Amino acid sequence: MNPIEGIKAISKILKLILSVLVVLIVFVFMLQFNPEAFQSKKVDPANWKPRSVLTDLEGESQAPLIKFGHELIIKTPQFIGPMSADERKRLAGNNLTCQNCHLEAGTKPGAGSFVGVFNRFPQFRGRENIIGTLEERINGCMQRSMNGDTLPEISLEMKAIIAYIKWVSEDVPEEKVDIYKGFVKVELPDVKADLLIGKSVYEKTCVSCHGPDGQGVRLSENSLYQYPPLWGSDTFNDGAGMHRIITAAEFIKGNMPYLQATWDNPVLSDDEAYHVAAYINSFDRPEKTNKELDFPDKKLKPVSTPYGPWADTFSAEQHKYGPFQPIMAYYEKEFGMKKSK
Repeated sequence: MNPIEGIKAISKILKLILSVLVVLIVFVFMLQFNPEAFQSKKVDPANWKPRSVLTDLEGESQAPLIKFGHELIIKTPQFIGPMSADERKRLAGNNLTCQNCHLEAGTKPGAGSFVGVFNRFPQFRGRENIIGTLEERINGCMQRSMNGDTLPEISLEMKAIIAYIKWVSEDVPEEKVDIYKGFVKVELPDVKADLLIGKSVYEKTCVSCHGPDGQGVRLSENSLYQYPPLWGSDTFNDGAGMHRIITAAEFIKGNMPYLQATWDNPVLSDDEAYHVAAYINSFDRPEKTNKELDFPDKKLKPVSTPYGPWADTFSAEQHKYGPFQPIMAYYEKEFGMKKSK
């Protein structure tokens, strides 16, 4: 190495050292005057609550996208459903909103909450028999609960929904994670669901909101439902998870009557939730095409899936209305699989 190259090399080293010193000085300065900036957030589980777009968006770099995602959740038909001004975006086939199932914009425990969901994907999905993405899971809802078509994964709407779910999944205390997973559990009666009992429960606790014909309540055909329909042409199709009695019973127990029941203080008993779920799902609703392709491994099919084929010889009626314990016992004996739904 000649002297000139040596001087250049030393110069580069000195510049690098100087840059490191500047960074260290800035770090020490900030640590002295703003130590909180370098401390991890301490979340008190007792005082924690899910994020709200009304109070917690300040300073978020993706605030507009998160807010749009929230709008899509609570006003779904107006953006990507039958009410959309853009015909190309009328992908949802009914006038339900996402929060008709994912209550309080996906922040209510025991109601299919979005809180923590982002952190659980990718995950295995038995219905498709693959490791699926969150986008694919959302499109499962679009095709079943919303009785429509898939939302393009590169669309602004999909990105907004993902941004919102990611945002409400951040900084959730470990102690709260399980509370927001799925629905509450129901101790299943060891009998076939009784539609007469279900009708009685419906008339006592559900009819005032959802109507005697299950068609829900809204002011006009151009407005959102105040209370959603439970059967008929404008609700989830027969391929949706809510069409399975056990899933519907769990949702009902933890959330209905609305504004009265909570996951930890239900109003209906396990038996009442079971029978009324069967009554609601005894009526006609839209049909999902190609349902026979669901669950390529038929052993993974929930026992309360009301459409075949199955990996057993129990009747379609028993798969729909129970009793489910004999089916569960069969799968445990034959395949070593303990099923709860």
